[in-house]
Amino acid sequence: MRGLHPGGRGGRFFQHGGLRLVLLHLIAEKPRHGYELIREIEERVHGQYSPSPGVVYPTLTLLEEQGLIAQAAEDGGRKLCSITPAGQAHLADQREILGALLARMDSGAQGERGTLAGRPPQVVRALENFKFAVRLRLAGEPLTPGQAHAFAAVLDRAAQDLEKI
Repeated sequence: MRGLHPGGRGGRFFQHGGLRLVLLHLIAEKPRHGYELIREIEERVHGQYSPSPGVVYPTLTLLEEQGLIAQAAEDGGRKLCSITPAGQAHLADQREILGALLARMDSGAQGERGTLAGRPPQVVRALENFKFAVRLRLAGEPLTPGQAHAFAAVLDRAAQDLEKI
């Protein structure tokens, strides 16, 4: 599944471009250093994911090259990132996508704090993959009556298999 992967490591947490948009949003909230951005994401998803510096810092460089953020060196060599007017405009253009990303981050965090708390990470990951696959298929072309029966049969088999464990 592409998108949120509870448990973090071992899968992609954001779809292509998602991390860029979330970083830009966090910088728009207030200027931050790269390390602060990593910690903020980790905190917002209650430890389910922590982007690596090897992903965050090149993404910040890309955002700067695109003119969406400015980085200013401070004492100690750290760079403080702040949003530019072009970055604000980009966020406004992408508000629907950003809203979905933030909702998914919150949804994943809610699951970790709620009914999925303390569950084995591989089970949580598999459940999220399953839910994503169901939503993706149902969001596509409408199911024919035959497909609907086959879809229901898969769900029924999965439920029966789980009851046997």
